Amino acid sequence: MNLFDLINYRNSPWLLLLLTGVAGLVISLIIVSLIKVTASRKDWRAVRAIRESLTNVLHFFIPLMLITAAAKTYSYSNPEYDWVFALSKTALIAVTTWLMARVVIVIEKILIDKLDFNSPDNNQARRLFTKIKFVKRIVVIMVVTIGVSILLLSFESVRQYGVGILTSAGIASVIIGFAAQKSLANLMAGIQIAFTQPIKIDDVVIVEGEWGRIEEINLTYVVVNIWDLRRIVLPITYFIETPFQNWTRNESALIGSAFFQLNYHAPVPRLREKLKEILDQSPLWDGRSWALQVTDTQGQMMVVRALMSARNSAETFDLRCIVREKMIEFITKEYPEALPSTRIESKDFPPFKMPEPES
Repeated sequence: MNLFDLINYRNSPWLLLLLTGVAGLVISLIIVSLIKVTASRKDWRAVRAIRESLTNVLHFFIPLMLITAAAKTYSYSNPEYDWVFALSKTALIAVTTWLMARVVIVIEKILIDKLDFNSPDNNQARRLFTKIKFVKRIVVIMVVTIGVSILLLSFESVRQYGVGILTSAGIASVIIGFAAQKSLANLMAGIQIAFTQPIKIDDVVIVEGEWGRIEEINLTYVVVNIWDLRRIVLPITYFIETPFQNWTRNESALIGSAFFQLNYHAPVPRLREKLKEILDQSPLWDGRSWALQVTDTQGQMMVVRALMSARNSAETFDLRCIVREKMIEFITKEYPEALPSTRIESKDFPPFKMPEPES
């Protein structure tokens, strides 16, 4: 009597399921080991992403796949054990949904690894990063929804209840939609932002009078990291309905300015030469543009504006600070008469003379 005859003789699927489960576990261990060895020896980003995201789920997926096939085969000759196949199929659908969600995450990691965020102008990389993150969330939600639907509709005996539940959920969703119009507006605004991209991850923005960077873009809200490490959480519709400044909308390079209020005796041509000298010595200047001009006069002072360009907003801010420090140091040392001062002249009274001491 062979093993299969023994199983049929016992009229029990447990030994068969045990053997197929052990075989599936051995196969999964072999596959996972091969993935880990390949990821450690080869510089393949895809294999490394698979090792980080899929190894755990494979330990469940492969044994359950074999157990489900064995239970289905056994149920042909033993219909009274259909419930075993139903349980294994339910578990397999759940694990397959988990596997598909992890596959989406693996694809996300592979695509993000190909982006270059270290370049001075990483605008295109941040644009793609924002799209990838948002699309990943949408796809994961769709995968879970489809998995639950397949689970409800896979059993003949409860299929009508599953359809009824889905129909009820559809009607309920309409009612909830009217009651939660603002949340739905946020969701639609999130989809619009993901593709039209008025903002991207790491964009420099001015919101609510604060300077910061876009840290997170979620389905319904945006987190802005303020320069002093505070966070502003705004509904995503804010960036559709409210005007705001985006300093890195199309490119990361910016032109910064530094203003000086100086006396009319200030030697503007010499200050212009000094500005060019400071910029040439600074690695922060990108060499694209610069200027020094008298932009205004205010009573007894004139306003001198220095312009300089840099590769991104952070370097622009640092370059502006350097220019201010070095220009003020230069003016104070070389041309102190150019500093702001107040003059009082009187022509109606004779000059005051000290009285001579009596002899």
